[in-house]
Amino acid sequence: MATPGTAPTKSQPLSVSRPDARVEELVESVFAEDLVVAAGHVALNENLALALLRRRDLPAAAIEAMARNTSVIQRRKVLIEIVQHQRTPRHIALPFLRRLFTFELMDVALAPAVAADLKLVTEDLLIKKLETLSLGERIALARRASPGVAGALLLHAERPVVEAAMQNPRLTEASIVRSLTRSEVPVLLLSMAIAHPKWSLRREIQLAILRRPEATETMIRQTAAKLPKPAIYEVLRHTRLPGHREALLRRLLEGEM
Repeated sequence: MATPGTAPTKSQPLSVSRPDARVEELVESVFAEDLVVAAGHVALNENLALALLRRRDLPAAAIEAMARNTSVIQRRKVLIEIVQHQRTPRHIALPFLRRLFTFELMDVALAPAVAADLKLVTEDLLIKKLETLSLGERIALARRASPGVAGALLLHAERPVVEAAMQNPRLTEASIVRSLTRSEVPVLLLSMAIAHPKWSLRREIQLAILRRPEATETMIRQTAAKLPKPAIYEVLRHTRLPGHREALLRRLLEGEM
């Protein structure tokens, strides 16, 4: 209660009214100024840093201060949370992404709060790492990764990797079609797509298979048998095919199996 005859004292940040305030108090403050001071505080530890990063009202300036704080920035959990935070400036998030390990990158690519453009960068970094990973790591990644990474793993020559990617619950038809439109596609992927109980029935995948020069005559027959004639006419009308492929499709349309 204010003393009679005086104006009430306006609430001030702890960092102004009490410069010796403990970092724990600063972390809980309602003032953005205090959060910035807390983020750069020498006494900040991993748990307090993570508590700060869970705050929805954390300003970008606080994240920048934490990124410069050598007391916590070497901690993997803090590094990952900074990358994933929706208020992290791009000039901080992008360099930090390159410090993450493979499965940390995978988690970032799957995190709902991460912006779409940052997820694309993350997927690109992951895809560039694929050749350096062991077979076991590629299989584990294929099972759990985002659609873009799973789609890239479909192009690998190892059957266990392709099988794992096909079983990935995040894999989409669009991802498979993108893989099937690359300049070179392994015959293994074509054969597994044709045999898959779910993906072999998807129209866009079927049409992509018909367009592949690597597809054998048996593959073309198997795929065309599942398509209505108008869809095959569209392929013939709009796709430049080798002469023998076009002739085969025309024979199939005429009922010669």
